[in-house]
Amino acid sequence: MAQRFRELIEAYRQDEDGVYNTWFVNNDERLKAFRSIRRGVIDVVEEIRQGTFGNDFKGSSLEFVLNSITEQQQVFKGAAHPFYWKPKLRIPDIYENEANQRAFGQFLERCLRAGREEQLLKEIIALDGLRIKGLGPAVANILYFLHPTIMPPFNTAIVKGFNRLFGENIKLGSWPEYLRMREVMMETNARYKDLLSNDLGALAGLLFDVGEGQLEPVGLELSDAEREKLAKKLKKRHDEVRDSFAEADLHTEMQYHLLKIGKAIGYDVIAASNDRSKCHDGNSFSFLSLDRFPDLDVPEEVGKTIQLIDVVWFEKGSNRVACAFEVEKSTSIYSGILRLEDLYFSFPDAAPSLYLVIPDAREKETRLQLQRPSMRNRPIDIHYLLFSELRNDCDAICKYGEDKSILDKIARTLH
Repeated sequence: MAQRFRELIEAYRQDEDGVYNTWFVNNDERLKAFRSIRRGVIDVVEEIRQGTFGNDFKGSSLEFVLNSITEQQQVFKGAAHPFYWKPKLRIPDIYENEANQRAFGQFLERCLRAGREEQLLKEIIALDGLRIKGLGPAVANILYFLHPTIMPPFNTAIVKGFNRLFGENIKLGSWPEYLRMREVMMETNARYKDLLSNDLGALAGLLFDVGEGQLEPVGLELSDAEREKLAKKLKKRHDEVRDSFAEADLHTEMQYHLLKIGKAIGYDVIAASNDRSKCHDGNSFSFLSLDRFPDLDVPEEVGKTIQLIDVVWFEKGSNRVACAFEVEKSTSIYSGILRLEDLYFSFPDAAPSLYLVIPDAREKETRLQLQRPSMRNRPIDIHYLLFSELRNDCDAICKYGEDKSILDKIARTLH
C-alpha cells in the first residue's frame, strides 16, 4: 500500500496540468495571497470590533477575503458559497445575530494570534460548541491561509478524494468530521513529507485531483465509462491550464512595457523578486532590472511585501522609490491595493506614485474598489493604466518621456 501510495504521489507531482504544478509550485500568486488574505482577515476582525461589518456577505470585508481565496485556481473553487447570505434559511447566522458575529470575529482574531496547533484546535472546538447555524468547516479555507502547515483546506472535492483514498465516509458541514480528516492528513503528510511539503496545500491538492477524478486512486480499477469521463475531464483541465498560461503571458508583457519605459526615461527599474527570470518576446527582465532590490528602511515583513510588487522604479542610483505598479490581470484588485498601500505608508515624507495596471474590461471594477469608503478616507492616491494604452503607447512614451510625469498622458484617476 505504501509503495502504491508513493507511486500515486509521484504521478501527481509529474502531471504538468495537475494542481501540484499549476497551483502549488508554479503559481506566484499563491505566495502573494497569504499576506493579502491575512490583511483581509484583520480587516474583518476590526470591522466586527467597530460594529461596521454589515449584515450581508456582499460588499463586506469577508467577501474580499473569500474572493482572494477563490482566485487560487481549482483547489478553492466554491470556497465563498457557504458564506453567502441565504435569507430563507437565515444562514450563516453571523449577519443578523450580533452575538454570533462578535464570536466569529473573536475566533478569527484568536486564530490570527495563535502560534501552536493546540490553540487552533481549542478555538475550533469552542466555535463548534456555539452551534452557529451555517458556520461550519468551510472556515478552514481561511485558516489554511493563516496556518498552512497546521490547517488543511476543506471542500467537496477534497473530501471526496479523501474518502476514496482512505475508505472513509467523512461528511461536509461538520467540524468533528473535519478534525478527523485533518488527523489522518497530518499523519499521512508526515509519512510522505519527502514527496509532499510542510505546507498541507500539497496533500490537499492531491486529494482534490483524486476527488475530481483527475488521478486514479490507489487500488481502484476504473470502468470504460469512468475512463472516458476521466479523459473528458483531463481535456477540460488542459484547456483551463492553457488559458491560465495565456493570462500569465499577458501579465509578463505588461511588466516588460513598464520596465522598458522606466529604464528609457532614466529610472532604475526592477521586477518582483519572483519574476526577474521572466522574458517577453526575447527580452529578459534581468537585462533591464537592477541585480538586487535596494535596501529600504522598513520592517522586514513590509520589505518582503514591497519586493513582490510587480514593477518598481527608483530614482537613478538611489533607494528612493519613484513609482510602483501592480499588474492585475485576473487576480484581486484589493490585494494589489494593499501592497501599494504598504509602500505608500512606508515613505510618508516622499510618497511614490502608485499605479494599478488593468485590462480594459476591469476598469469599472477598479473604480468601484478605489471608491470604497476605506479608500476615500485615506490620503493615498492610486492611478490606473489600461493594458491597451500601455501597449499601444509604450514606444512613444519611451521616445518622448523625460520623467514619470509622462504617464499622466495615459493614467486615469477618480479625481
